[in-house]
Amino acid sequence: MTQETITCFDNRGTYAEVRVKSEDSLTTRTRAIWTSGDLLPIARSYAAGAEEFIMRLGIHRSETVLDVACGTGNLAIPAAKTGARVYGVDIAPYVIAQARLEARAEGARVDFNVGNAESLLFADRLFDTTVSMFGAMFSARPEVTASELVRVTREGGRVAMANWTPSGFAGQFFRVHSSVSPLPPDMRNPLDWGQEEQVRALFGDSVSSMTFARRTIDLRFPMPPSAVSRLFASCYGPTVTVLEKLDTVDAKKFRDEMSRLFHLHNRATDGTTIVSAEYLQVLARVA
Repeated sequence: MTQETITCFDNRGTYAEVRVKSEDSLTTRTRAIWTSGDLLPIARSYAAGAEEFIMRLGIHRSETVLDVACGTGNLAIPAAKTGARVYGVDIAPYVIAQARLEARAEGARVDFNVGNAESLLFADRLFDTTVSMFGAMFSARPEVTASELVRVTREGGRVAMANWTPSGFAGQFFRVHSSVSPLPPDMRNPLDWGQEEQVRALFGDSVSSMTFARRTIDLRFPMPPSAVSRLFASCYGPTVTVLEKLDTVDAKKFRDEMSRLFHLHNRATDGTTIVSAEYLQVLARVA
């Protein structure tokens, strides 16, 4: 992957040169996955838990915040409501368009732009707090992404992440996917981000301290588990991508296994679906 130097605008009103990676096949593949389907109804299912994540950080109105792989704004929008100056980047252009509409509807001011977690178009040491929920963990090169999260965060600033764990519901969900469509050999398992030792290794000595907490977040859908399975099949990029590779027989088996998983973990008894999914909360202080 080659590099080039570009001039970008930083949020303190000056210009800076930043070395960015030119797009390659891994980046193109990642973008293709997350532009398949419609993320919004999935993201809305855990929006309440995302807001709780932001509230625990105690973001101050004087802070500058970056949401990396921001999706439709689940973290960026509540962060902006604290009065902080907030930026959000995501690799999928249509997702950024949705995030802008969501922010407008909530009366929140967020600067959303298309961007790659592996090559952030911001100057060094720019943000007080850099966050990512179930986003940066899906980048193709975790070492590069970890380096970028630290690079754009000021010394003493925070990198806060929410990453699915291998043992929780999401871990089981993605294992159903990998059982029929294994990850490419040049791509690490995103669930590595949900293991403490792996995260420590990724950040290394670029951070002065790290704390971890295992938490759960509710995924809430106003429909039964079978319908939730169909929703993921039509809306969730990784699921849509897998189904495109399967023949009719294998696609039915895959859908049935997803439906079984949602039925098995559903806590609701009123015809809706509520599934609790475990994630690893990461809080790192930049050295």
